[in-house]
Amino acid sequence: MCGDFDDNEPSDLEARLFAAFQVHAKLLLGETARTKHEPGSVSAYADRLMGDALNRALRDSAAADNDKRQGVFSVQPLVLARLAGFLASHLPLNEDPMRRLMEAMMHGYAEAERIGATLGHDHGDGVEHHH
Repeated sequence: MCGDFDDNEPSDLEARLFAAFQVHAKLLLGETARTKHEPGSVSAYADRLMGDALNRALRDSAAADNDKRQGVFSVQPLVLARLAGFLASHLPLNEDPMRRLMEAMMHGYAEAERIGATLGHDHGDGVEHHH
């Protein structure tokens, strides 16, 4: 019917959020690649692992059919959070794994805002604005 929404097409908001994710992910991957670490250090390993996971999330989301993309995209942070919780549950309690996990998650959450601010966007409304 004319004016009806096609359930197989992403909404404009979903499309804009996914486009912002793609831009921010590529910028973050570039920043990470330029960061210098001592070869073989834990920091170098952490950046490689982060890059691998982000590249996989980006590839999987981009490769998904339009009608499945939002589902794939929206489940990724949940799966990675579940994995992070599982891994953290095996660390010694004196390392305060839950606090470290939450701090890392909040740092990652803030990176999109930082990147958006670098691009001159106001992300107070949670939506990527056109370049």
